[in-house]
Amino acid sequence: MIWSLSFSPLLPVWALGLAAALAVVLALVSGWMRVPGWPLRGLAMALIVFALLGPAVEREDREPLSSVVSIVVDESQSQRLGERTQTTQAALAALESRFAGFPGYELRVVRAGRGDGAAADGTALFSALADSLSDVPPERIGGAVMITDGQVHDIPERAADLGFDAPLHALVTGTDKETDRRLAIVRAPKFGLVGSQQSVTLRLQDRGALESGADARLTVRRDGDVVATLDVTPGSTVEVPAEITHGGQNIFEFSVDPLAGELTELNNRVVVTIDGIRENLRVLLVSGSPHAGERTWRNLLKSDASVDLVHFTILRPPDKQDGTPINQLSLIAFPTRELFSEKIDEFDLIIFDRYERRGVLPLLYFDNIARFVRDGGAVLVAGGPDYAEAGSLYGTPLAPVLPAAPTGRIYEEPFRAAISETGARHPVTRGLPGGEATPPDWSRWFRLVDANVTTGQTLMTGANDKPLLVLSREGAGRVAVLLSDHVWLWARGYEGGGPHVALLRRLAHWLMKEPDLEEEALRLASRGGEVVAERQTIGETVGDLTLTLPDGTTRSLTPSEVSPGLWRATSPAPDLGLYSVADGDRKALVHVGPPNPREFADVLSTTALLTPVASATGGAVQRVLDVGGELLVPRVVPLRRATTFSGDGWIGFRTTDASVLKGIDRYPLFQGLLGLALLIGALSMMWYREGR
Repeated sequence: MIWSLSFSPLLPVWALGLAAALAVVLALVSGWMRVPGWPLRGLAMALIVFALLGPAVEREDREPLSSVVSIVVDESQSQRLGERTQTTQAALAALESRFAGFPGYELRVVRAGRGDGAAADGTALFSALADSLSDVPPERIGGAVMITDGQVHDIPERAADLGFDAPLHALVTGTDKETDRRLAIVRAPKFGLVGSQQSVTLRLQDRGALESGADARLTVRRDGDVVATLDVTPGSTVEVPAEITHGGQNIFEFSVDPLAGELTELNNRVVVTIDGIRENLRVLLVSGSPHAGERTWRNLLKSDASVDLVHFTILRPPDKQDGTPINQLSLIAFPTRELFSEKIDEFDLIIFDRYERRGVLPLLYFDNIARFVRDGGAVLVAGGPDYAEAGSLYGTPLAPVLPAAPTGRIYEEPFRAAISETGARHPVTRGLPGGEATPPDWSRWFRLVDANVTTGQTLMTGANDKPLLVLSREGAGRVAVLLSDHVWLWARGYEGGGPHVALLRRLAHWLMKEPDLEEEALRLASRGGEVVAERQTIGETVGDLTLTLPDGTTRSLTPSEVSPGLWRATSPAPDLGLYSVADGDRKALVHVGPPNPREFADVLSTTALLTPVASATGGAVQRVLDVGGELLVPRVVPLRRATTFSGDGWIGFRTTDASVLKGIDRYPLFQGLLGLALLIGALSMMWYREGR
């Protein structure tokens, strides 16, 4: 309760000033002239002027406000190591119990560091502290205390940057007897040509009380498979070769054996993702004879910047004898030996476009092509009548790797190519523009080679639901057979054309093992605070997936079908590190967060980092466990004005003088009988004195 004097003038300020001046002049003149009772005359005039000021006594009813104290609890990954979580909870409970005896404090408990995932790089406690006190006036802040392992990565340079004038304390979990081993990335490439060998530079560090100088075994895994092991000395830097075996992401995992008694094994491994980039894919296109659709394949492949094309068209087969002298021909000889024997392995894909046996290629070379496929190459047969007749490629040693056996029949009738049930789930034909309509919104074709599918999958069908496009795997290679030579009608825009570019480009890149076009694949990606698992299959159903988190715990994911053949499941990614997903046969990996996360750069608890800023505020940083492992939480002491807020076994917090006004009682001094009595009394005394 506060008493005060206030004024509510009855006249303008200038009028009151004039009246006061006039009263002073009259009093001085009366005194100079020695008028009897002039002091009483002056007092009466002063009371009149004072009454015109409207004086009143006010009583303020105020309620004291509490001091706000923020307790920031570190729940980052490093704070969950060992017994730190249990120590943190015990320290928090003890603090809350101590503050319960002081009703003048309002506690705000803030938990920081959990669930930030890829969005965070390190432990940010001071930003959480600022958020918790953002709505509190600085004069009401009593202080802050952090329960942490001391590894904080957003410490301000100056105490003034905290935004309040109150003590900051820190209670540090863990002990000074901890030890840890860490594997760190010094240098790693982001890209590499497929087939090349890159170099990753790593450093092994042992820190703490139990450092070991013995060599540690380093294991190298590529896409989950062990590819190398080597010995590394702690404190040294080592260059590790990394071979890029395929296009897309090559995920290398490097791990070392744990150190006896170390705090955690989470930072004993690192992950490097190197994107494999193919050199220009080499394609050999062999056209058996000129025809209307010959340039369709050539134009498509020449327009692809990632393809180096070698194209031969057989214009004059050996059996053509018209008497023209050789020296008068402007044609070049078909380099069969060089292409199909000496340099065949330099190609990624061989395309036979309406090719028939006419003595150009000896049968031995077809045997080489079959071996080329089994060893990892690819062959595409775009057949017309040639594939059904006596000179068919199916009558060569290439037949065992071809998935469609011609019956000899040719359908010469209009039809619209259709996507089969399997094709609707295959990345090559799924979602082709126009394919969603019934019938498909593209032009008709007029020829189809009848064939029996012996292996592989039929992705498209033609007249009478006969196979049109068949894909197959043979050994390490791939084969495709297109049983019509009328795809050029789409390219020419006949009846509106069709998606020939999308179809043929996807087909060629599937044959050349583009990862995004695999029909059976498991992928894992990081998107924001989640990991997204995708299962691509041409089957009708998929089973549950098993997600393994960085700390080794597992979750079961049930994917849902988002489009034909593509199933997807998501899961929160609360922690930094390596996530893996498996379906029993396949495994996919993804690393969430930076390659060298600050959260695991140093996991040993410390008081050194927070001491400067805490000391500048008058606070203290101390461990909450003694050498015997007993919990030591300091006493809480309220302090109104002090420069030091800590001592032996206690920590202090500022108390505020702030209050909230609940009401005001106002008592006018010259109102009613009291004011009238005072004025009449003053005038009466003046008249009485003058009368004598």
